[in-house]
Amino acid sequence: MNSAPAASAEPILEVADLNVDFWVDGTWYPAAVGMNYDVKPGEVLAIVGESGSGKSSSSMALLGLTPPNGRVSGSVKLQGRQLIGISPGALRNVRGKDIAVIFQEPMTALNPVYTIGFQIVETLRTHFDMSPDDAKARAIELLDMVEMPTPELTFNKYPHQLSGGQRQRAMIAMAVSCDPQLLIADEPTTALDVTVQAEILDLMRNLRHRLNSAIILITHDMGVVADLADKVIVMKDGVIVEAADVQTIYTAPTHPYTQQLLAAVPHLGTGTAVETEPLKEARSAQAEPVLSLKNVAIEYPKRGRVPAFRAVDGVNLEVYPGEIVGLVGESGSGKTTIGRAAVGLLPAAEGELVVHGLNLTSASARDLRAARRHIGIVFQDPGSSLNPRFPIGQSIGEPLLLAKEASGDELDRRVETLLDQVELPRSFRNRYPHELSGGQRQRVGIARALALQPSLLVADEPTSALDVSVQARFLELLQQLQSELKFACLFISHDLAVVDLLAHRIAVMHRGVIVEQGTRDEILRAPKDEYTKRLIAAVPLPDPAAQRARREERRASL
Repeated sequence: MNSAPAASAEPILEVADLNVDFWVDGTWYPAAVGMNYDVKPGEVLAIVGESGSGKSSSSMALLGLTPPNGRVSGSVKLQGRQLIGISPGALRNVRGKDIAVIFQEPMTALNPVYTIGFQIVETLRTHFDMSPDDAKARAIELLDMVEMPTPELTFNKYPHQLSGGQRQRAMIAMAVSCDPQLLIADEPTTALDVTVQAEILDLMRNLRHRLNSAIILITHDMGVVADLADKVIVMKDGVIVEAADVQTIYTAPTHPYTQQLLAAVPHLGTGTAVETEPLKEARSAQAEPVLSLKNVAIEYPKRGRVPAFRAVDGVNLEVYPGEIVGLVGESGSGKTTIGRAAVGLLPAAEGELVVHGLNLTSASARDLRAARRHIGIVFQDPGSSLNPRFPIGQSIGEPLLLAKEASGDELDRRVETLLDQVELPRSFRNRYPHELSGGQRQRVGIARALALQPSLLVADEPTSALDVSVQARFLELLQQLQSELKFACLFISHDLAVVDLLAHRIAVMHRGVIVEQGTRDEILRAPKDEYTKRLIAAVPLPDPAAQRARREERRASL
């Protein structure tokens, strides 16, 4: 059970009348308005709200991590010490040691030219007087603590050589390396599968108890909030609309927006994906699958000190027009590898991989370029998949321009239509990626993937950065667009509740092999494989009491 701090404890963090604004096109736009809250030792404060509500902006402002066009006013005190207005040097000493941050997108937060081990060692040696050997031993210990497979090998790997979930674990290891007084966790479990998510939440809970650290948890996952939080702040349009203890928020929310957020949370076991007419047609004897994998194996070659390894072996999978196939499994199981191979970004070492009638394993470079016009992909890290120098409108319109589908005024109209489809204001076409929230950037990625109306959409964790209400609208949008365009969709996700809502069939991957596949009901309601059963049991429940009982049951079974 969560042990909230005593009411008499002095707060570690006190925030008073905090305002954050951004200068865009000659106007100051408020991101946070008049925020007041405190966090005590050993307490977890969850800040929830829609994408763009000011959750991340207000929290990054605590450490002066706002873009050049931002301004911050108000009071932020860490154990009585004012942080607003202090010198950059003093602020650097606070960052990492006294206040640590787990960033939302690990691929953009980690330095791509340094190994994971070097970056953790650098953090340790910046704040502590440690020898290189001691720092390396501590770094490997931290990687082991966050359940990183083969931490000694991972120490020498670069960020791009890790899966999304493994990069997130490396980021968490770096954040907790200095035993901070305050940990700001910005979507800390976004890229993690449910089993590792449970372990990471246990790790954060242990850190809270071991060091009596305070934690600010920024998330859209109401199951994570139920599992970890003591208090909850609900934000909308930069304003705190409701604040209460976690039990009150879930059982007796007073603000309509809070009630709307909770109503949008997907629950595992309530999926009602309907077999559409295109899917029924596709299942007829004459229909050909848009994507077909037969005994496919994918290998990564040896690079430097990292040995070659087979990431995927003997996979058989088909996706028909109008069908959504959910591909689920733990981080590093090979899900994203299959997705990248399906769009021709990775070669198959063995087997037959056919997309839109073309066998990619024997296709020429020219044929591959032509085939990619029929394939759209939504990447897992929206921040790293968008060109930071391009305005949003140019990023969305680039596929249309390169394919010579549209130009000039027609291109502008198509871009505006795509922005409408993903529910972003048309004015966003002139903004740059760093001016958008993580969820807004993901929607831009979705618009770009749909620009050429593909016959196959590979969606790699497309809802991971979306809050629950936008996620619900996106899932409806995806189903609506699919019924119109009749594309096939390979939906890669660790969120079983989302897969339950959306997928017609599900394939479960474990260590590069599909261990089970079948209809949604066969996999989620009557799983046969032990690994599938473990995955389902690890899904957090959006109810504090029920999640506490499940956590105690899981701990007792260990």
